[in-house]
Amino acid sequence: MSVYITSTGAFLPGPPIPRNEVEHILGMVNGQPSSLRVQIQQANQIDTRHYAIDANQKTTHSNTEMASNAAEQCLDRAFIPREKVGMLAVASTQGDLPAPGMASMVQASLGLPAIEILTTHGICSSSMMAIKATWNSLRVGDHEAAMVVSSELSSRLLKKQRYEAATESTFAAKRIDFNTEFLRWMLSDGAGALLLQNTPAPKGFSLRIDWVRGFSHAHALPTCMSVGSAGRPDDERTWQDYETYADAERAGALLLRQEVRLLDNIIRMGVDGYLRLVQEGVSKPAEIDHFLCHYSSHHFRSKILDMLDAAGVGIPEERWWTNLYTRGNTGAASLFIMIDEFLRTDEVTIKEGDCILCFVPESGRFNTTYMQLTVVKK
Repeated sequence: MSVYITSTGAFLPGPPIPRNEVEHILGMVNGQPSSLRVQIQQANQIDTRHYAIDANQKTTHSNTEMASNAAEQCLDRAFIPREKVGMLAVASTQGDLPAPGMASMVQASLGLPAIEILTTHGICSSSMMAIKATWNSLRVGDHEAAMVVSSELSSRLLKKQRYEAATESTFAAKRIDFNTEFLRWMLSDGAGALLLQNTPAPKGFSLRIDWVRGFSHAHALPTCMSVGSAGRPDDERTWQDYETYADAERAGALLLRQEVRLLDNIIRMGVDGYLRLVQEGVSKPAEIDHFLCHYSSHHFRSKILDMLDAAGVGIPEERWWTNLYTRGNTGAASLFIMIDEFLRTDEVTIKEGDCILCFVPESGRFNTTYMQLTVVKK
């Protein structure tokens, strides 16, 4: 049975924040401007982004609220009543609460009665896990319609107070190391939503989901992006193993970290995975009309291009489409926000039969995910 994306929605909190105002929102740690911000921002080339906190580092929208706002927009654009939605899957790196799962919170916010729910936890690829589960649920006939939502609220982990609490006792000379500060200038907030149905929409274009695949390399490589440990080889405790949560914060165990030296592996693993799909006959590069790739920084764009070309599976750059530079890196929500804007942009012409390849690599522990869509019109 075929499954189609028939409606989309997105929510980006607050006004777009220019790159030179990012530190004004997140705050200067210990009153000192960052010595790394400009370098990292020049590499990622993100011009504007959105935050669900204000200049006083106060939360303006919860993660649940952002997810619900994106879902409401998606439902408002749909051609079916919300009562027809039989399943809700919600993906995020971290919900507002450690428990219950975020899907429960979003369901309650939306007022969707007696539906099947799923919460997927991870980093960027959690959205693809959620969409594959709902896609399969519709394929086997469990439901006729399902909602998939992905939302990220990283800014609460990036505000100055988090780093100041750790620098008081952990870092020499109140200094933040590169791996700890890196993601501060990379991530932002937002949510996206997709409605899946077993029939295409009666008007306009729908996107048929042809396949969804993923390859995790956690067995081969160490953790690259994480939160919950102090990030030191001599300390294997997680944030829950400290005497108090305050102790965990002072130790830096609640800071978001990226092992930058490992990042190039995500490109290599991503290209290797796509080459495998080509060799299996699942994907044909020459037939790809649009390539929606969630790369976290402009720094990686040319590397992906070069490695795909070197492997003989290149996709011409004119077929690439991204909104990274204006919407920022919203983690797991990035692809859904991208799909929503891609369908509405005047930058590209979409026609029936077009083939869209989506690629979402994850640097948590190197899970690479792929999805192919075909544009259809009923």
